[in-house]
Amino acid sequence: MDNNYDVIIAGAGVGGLYTALNLPETVKILLISKRELELCNSALAQGGVAAVYKPVDDDNISLHTNDTFIAGRFKNNPDTVKILVTEAANEIQHILDLGVDFDRDANGELNRTLEGGHSRRRIFHHKDSTGAEVTAKLRAAVLSRKNITVIADAMLCRLKKISGGFAADVLCNEEHTTYTSRFAVLATGGIGRVYDFTTNSAIATGDGIALADRLGAEIKNLSLIQFHPTAYNNKASRECFLISESIRGEGAYLLNCKKERFMQNYDDRLELAPRDVVSRSIVLESRKTGSDEFFLDIRYKGREYLSGRFPMIFEFLLTQGIDMSEDLIPIFPCQHYLMGGINVNTKSETSVEDLYAVGECSHTGVHGNNRLASNSLLEALVFGHQAANDIAEKLKTPENVEDYTFTQPENSVPIPTGIRTEIRHIMQHAYFVIPDKKMALEGFERVSEIRKLLESGNFTIDKDFVEASSLADVAYLILKEVI
Repeated sequence: MDNNYDVIIAGAGVGGLYTALNLPETVKILLISKRELELCNSALAQGGVAAVYKPVDDDNISLHTNDTFIAGRFKNNPDTVKILVTEAANEIQHILDLGVDFDRDANGELNRTLEGGHSRRRIFHHKDSTGAEVTAKLRAAVLSRKNITVIADAMLCRLKKISGGFAADVLCNEEHTTYTSRFAVLATGGIGRVYDFTTNSAIATGDGIALADRLGAEIKNLSLIQFHPTAYNNKASRECFLISESIRGEGAYLLNCKKERFMQNYDDRLELAPRDVVSRSIVLESRKTGSDEFFLDIRYKGREYLSGRFPMIFEFLLTQGIDMSEDLIPIFPCQHYLMGGINVNTKSETSVEDLYAVGECSHTGVHGNNRLASNSLLEALVFGHQAANDIAEKLKTPENVEDYTFTQPENSVPIPTGIRTEIRHIMQHAYFVIPDKKMALEGFERVSEIRKLLESGNFTIDKDFVEASSLADVAYLILKEVI
């Protein structure tokens, strides 16, 4: 088997899939999925894709730009924001052409909903499971391409810069295989599993960020972490079910433990303030009331509307014994999204030549200090396309990639148990919504010790080792910025 490719893409979410689809069909591509193809953060996205597409009413690109800057505290990169909002319409049309089924009204026109931080209704959605719909259609298109080889349940363990390209050590079916390529694209998603509680899937251990850091790529603003204000609060599950922003966009009220609205005490935008504002307001209200009991109330919309507009959320809550047309929905903030990551230019290339990063693991700067709702899927689409365009152009110039084979350590041993759990506890207590500086410093010192242990020990290079090393690196980089 020829293990040399033109492009290796790590990650099977929207960023990875869309990058692969926008490369010419003459390009030989290897796409690596850490777990089953269906499991990715993109598929969990409920809200939708924000875009000014065939503008209606009084919406325009300038308003989308302004909303993005306001949410990001004006720390956004103006160059990448311009690309994001300008290219949005093209990407919406492209995924519609690929079969993505956005909701439409009785006249067949695309529905647009409203979410926190948006001044207009510009969120295109598929019920409350937009990410699953988009990834399903992109995945089907990728699997139909003869030039794309897809391997699932495969862990990218190491990535090395070699003459003419990259070498990748991939663990699949308990066997290590070395693949080489001219270009590498990291689309490995977020870092949610560095926390005790997150809306992220099990794959989100920051592997791509750690790999890029070890290659010497610039990592920027990793401490810019978004905590979603309305995750389902059952106080037990590590992976918290997301109660979508669009619930508030369609009129839900936030209530404290006294069943009283409280956002008027914190922000004039009330429930539709940006996510960081709402999360901080909930934590401050929690301290004031001495309770972490908070709720969403949208009962007044009625069962028919709620079960039709939010079928996935409605059905999930029923499994928890909650009828959202009759009951309040328990919520509390938890880790949701990363605004920082592997720093890239407007073409999605990192500071390491021919290494690209797209999606949540990248730092394009479009989100500034806080991501505007439903700009995440859009970012993955727009900058996945930018990466594909740049790689396609560079492939016009031939380059020889050297042969390389990774070796595995001899007489290696498994990592000690409990490392990942300890890191999650440290991060949950040191850096959640309102950081604790003292605990951040103590946590940094302990994470530094763990990191040195993993680097110096003769440990077996398996899934446990890779994920623990990734979490240690990510926690180290976050806390280093904080202290």
